[in-house]
Amino acid sequence: MHNANDIAEAAAPARAHGDAATPYLELDGITVSFPGVLALDRVSLNVRSGEVHGLMGENGAGKSTLLKVLSGVNDPQAGTLRLGGVEQRFSGTKAAIDAGIAIIYQELHLVPELTVAENLMLGQLPSRLGVLDERALVARATDTLARLGERIDPNTQVKHLSIGQRQMIEIGKALMRDARVIAFDEPTSSLSSRETKQLFQIIDGLRAEGRAIIYVTHRMDEVYELCDRVTVFRDGHSIETFDAVEGLDRDRLISCMVGRSIRDVYGYRPRPSGDVLIEAKGLMGPGLSEPASFSARRGEIVGFFGLVGAGRSELMKLVCGAVKPSGGHVELNGKPVSFSTPRDAVRAGIALCPEDRKQEGIVAIASVADNLNISARRHFNIARFMLNERRERELTDDYIAKLSIKTRDGDTPIGKLSGGNQQKVILSRWLAEKIDVFVMDEPTRGIDVGARAQIYELLYGLAETGRTVLMVSSDLAEVIGVADRVIVMKEGRVVGDLPKADATPDQLIKLALPQ
Repeated sequence: MHNANDIAEAAAPARAHGDAATPYLELDGITVSFPGVLALDRVSLNVRSGEVHGLMGENGAGKSTLLKVLSGVNDPQAGTLRLGGVEQRFSGTKAAIDAGIAIIYQELHLVPELTVAENLMLGQLPSRLGVLDERALVARATDTLARLGERIDPNTQVKHLSIGQRQMIEIGKALMRDARVIAFDEPTSSLSSRETKQLFQIIDGLRAEGRAIIYVTHRMDEVYELCDRVTVFRDGHSIETFDAVEGLDRDRLISCMVGRSIRDVYGYRPRPSGDVLIEAKGLMGPGLSEPASFSARRGEIVGFFGLVGAGRSELMKLVCGAVKPSGGHVELNGKPVSFSTPRDAVRAGIALCPEDRKQEGIVAIASVADNLNISARRHFNIARFMLNERRERELTDDYIAKLSIKTRDGDTPIGKLSGGNQQKVILSRWLAEKIDVFVMDEPTRGIDVGARAQIYELLYGLAETGRTVLMVSSDLAEVIGVADRVIVMKEGRVVGDLPKADATPDQLIKLALPQ
């Protein structure tokens, strides 16, 4: 069996192999429509054996819909899908799996209560005379984990693993089914730099083995580092396929994605700041190794940068009442405040847009309107207990228009919206309240370059109306590009507070890295 390093060493010749091969996967003229929406309009994509093929586009461009066609979830109304030159028509997900296709989604499809071994072989558990063969199960799982370079006990329940380890389990499932086509959907959005490097080694090894790989990402650096070719989708159309990534102009790639040129995606514009609005004094709690203090002024965007595990999100949860501090306090407009719950913080004028939108920020099965009005509706309920549906509809329509939220209407389940549009709904929820401090934890995670520019514009707009924005981001370029000031955290403590002029990449990395 190969370990991660063995796989990486085999990667060098793989690119040449992929370039020379004819397409193994061919999608031709694929059309998918839903009531009122043409999701894919005659799109085409081909992927060669031994190739990593990047797929880029704004949220809502049709990338996820295409993956669902590939996985047998969506049945196209027109077009053909061929594997190795043979036309396929999948009756469901099992048919796609049996044909050798594996999709590794951003939201992982694992059963937390089952063991690693059971998840790896779910649907194909080994048995002897109708009884589970636990010895064979563990042996096969151990071999697959070794191949992935993971030292995980196969008897561990998945719920005890890190996000990065769970990602590897999903890849392991694909390997155990001997998938010939593997599609990755934003695989690094929740990974540390170490886990990302390990993932890239694995993907390089899969390429060397001659598998056809689709790599969906919003991160251009990953496309340039990993992919052989890249195809751009926009508004349900396949716009262009670039047959060589090396030397490809970034501005050209961006303009293909968004239909316009974006010279400076951050669009930073300075503004005057006012008095100190919020101040943390000696806050202590889970995730912090020493008391943390900082302040932020009206009209200021303060970035919080650090490596995974630095304590940034934990500090924000202490500020917003999501976790009770064990020491220190927060001052708002110069007066001490204390929050038992996030609801108390909202009523005082502090709101959190969490990193994990799907788990902590939205009610996925509820409508856009319900998610947007969930907090503000208390202000206009009729007789305190009846919903004012007319007022809620007006508020929903108003913010859909103001923030250009791409949705059919307010009745659409928010879970069907792209990540960028979900983020806009969360922002709308707090704009409908009297919020002075917006805490944005990874505000553009999993969001494409065009939607990012819109989110940044919203943040600048908030600051220009005298609000304060506290922005946690793992994206170094984003922190430097958007923030007026950058606070650096390392190993649970604040280690730097730099004005924009001093917040250079070298300086921030130097402060953030362990000694």
